[in-house]
Amino acid sequence: MNTPDLGLPMTVPADGLPARVRIHEVAARDGLQNEKAIVPAAVKAEFVRRLAGTGLTTIEATSFVHPKWVPQLADAEELFPAVADLPVDLPVLVPNERGLDRALALGARRVAVFASATESFAKANLNRTVDEALAMFAPVVARAKAADVHVRGYLSMCFGDPWEGAVPVPQVVRVCRALLDMGCDELSLGDTIGVATPGHVGALLTALTEAGVPVDTLGVHFHDTYGQALSNTLTALRHGVTTVDASAGGLGGCPYAKSATGNLATEDLVWMLRGLGIDTGVDLGRLVATSVWMAAHLGRPSPSRTVRALAGSGADSHQEQ
Repeated sequence: MNTPDLGLPMTVPADGLPARVRIHEVAARDGLQNEKAIVPAAVKAEFVRRLAGTGLTTIEATSFVHPKWVPQLADAEELFPAVADLPVDLPVLVPNERGLDRALALGARRVAVFASATESFAKANLNRTVDEALAMFAPVVARAKAADVHVRGYLSMCFGDPWEGAVPVPQVVRVCRALLDMGCDELSLGDTIGVATPGHVGALLTALTEAGVPVDTLGVHFHDTYGQALSNTLTALRHGVTTVDASAGGLGGCPYAKSATGNLATEDLVWMLRGLGIDTGVDLGRLVATSVWMAAHLGRPSPSRTVRALAGSGADSHQEQ
């Protein structure tokens, strides 16, 4: 079995790629919020702590949404203080001003709002039009920035919508510009139903650059529904993107795409980047061991191919990237 102990994957750099990539780890929030069973806050806190121990520097902790809408994250007030001492960035999702109030009261220094590139998803997810949702986020972003808090803007349905189909690139660019103009420090381009392909990714990133969106403000968030997440990520890296969202163990899925296989697994991403000689600072062995630990709590194996390949063969060889 291929393991890092044997010098695998062999490092073979490629031209036109960044030297380092920052992984925005989303398993503790985006991953666990899709679980049918409620994961205890103590287990979530231990999960975040173990993720921090792998070398990940950005770990999305939870979401301050109303418990009625996401009962899996109803313990935000219990969880966040339990991990706030960690020496990593701990972004939290805030859907509105009330959510921001709750996050700020606990000392959160990085928050995220969640917008849509399409009217159908904005209606389904926020019960608002795209522009009404942006208007709702404007005071949230303004107040966060006034408190010197970093703001990320998630943008869903950038590459396809389950109701509307293909999403025109200019439509996505317009909402991206609106989020930046209201003060977001960073944007995450979401392939919510996993339908993006490399040419489409390249076209959107080119259009955003032409619209004056700095590439260093962009992150990408791919789902692997059709097996395209890594190829799409590589395309984004070639366009200068250096922030990639991923989920340890491949936790999380998309409720809008039948048979969606969930988020890009952090281990699969790290394996590819390691082979390309791109630094992440992540200890792959510790990361695999963490995902195996969480999979045991969830009662099923991890869908990550790298976790499966390494789990019984060097998964706990804590070799640094």
